[in-house]
Amino acid sequence: MALTLTAKKPKAAARSKHFRKDGVKLLLMASPFVLFALAFNYVPLFGWTYAFFDYHPGIPINQTEFIGLQNFRDMFSDPRMGPVLVNTLALSFLSILTAPIPMLFAVMVSEVRSGWFKRLVQTVSTLPHYISWIIVYALAFSMFSTEGAVNTILSHLGISDTPVNVLGNYERVWTVQTLLLLWKGVGWSAIIYLAAIVSIDSEQYDAAKVDGAGRLRTIGHITIPSIMPTFIVLLLLSISNLLSAGFEQYLVFSNVMVADRIEVLDLYVYRLGLVTGDYSYSTAVGMFKSVISILLLFTVNFLSKKFRGQGIV
Repeated sequence: MALTLTAKKPKAAARSKHFRKDGVKLLLMASPFVLFALAFNYVPLFGWTYAFFDYHPGIPINQTEFIGLQNFRDMFSDPRMGPVLVNTLALSFLSILTAPIPMLFAVMVSEVRSGWFKRLVQTVSTLPHYISWIIVYALAFSMFSTEGAVNTILSHLGISDTPVNVLGNYERVWTVQTLLLLWKGVGWSAIIYLAAIVSIDSEQYDAAKVDGAGRLRTIGHITIPSIMPTFIVLLLLSISNLLSAGFEQYLVFSNVMVADRIEVLDLYVYRLGLVTGDYSYSTAVGMFKSVISILLLFTVNFLSKKFRGQGIV
């Protein structure tokens, strides 16, 4: 027995040394990404101090007047803050309402039997994600402006003589922007669900086929319930980002006719800081958005733990 224990000790020590060596390697490999996250996500948090000062560019912060919570009081009395929050929440809720579409699209793609056609659909649907919003705006303008391709075709066919200004429609701008966002992101978002579908145990499908279940029954009883946890996690993350409706899309699609309906919180902060130069107030608004997002994240995490038994944090 003593000899056996003595023989095992060197093996255990060698294994522990091997694990420590691998751990150091993994830590060194991850360190650039950790430093990147710290530099771009946490170091800028020191800039929140500007929200409590009457800061002006060129004047050191230690020579700037301390105004405390004045910027936050001004934020709640700002007449523009109400419409901006309405636009942000409306566009975020519309995006959440379309959240099941990538999941359903992934299910349909997974049911395609032809390998080349499946790859073609995945490539075509994912490609818009890599197109910048400036290019998307150029394409949309060339197609949907009053002199664009759609109005030209309708005019030549005699269907409509009055051009329809889709990009300048004040009443439909939320719908148009939601459809553009869906077109650009549906293929990319479906990748997560396709990965979840691939991980489903194939024996479940074999058992369903033996029991005589058709394709629709298999989808309804195996595929969708199996990927539903992934959908719930992504949905909860979307709810926690209600105040982050986006920036680039609404910046490039903003025009005189729809500016009041398309100005979201991120775009409002950008204009406050870089256009009007009110850095202190814009920092306060950005700080307010970040705090609310964190509170929403922990709230949906608490509700998820309470009703589902597991959270996302």
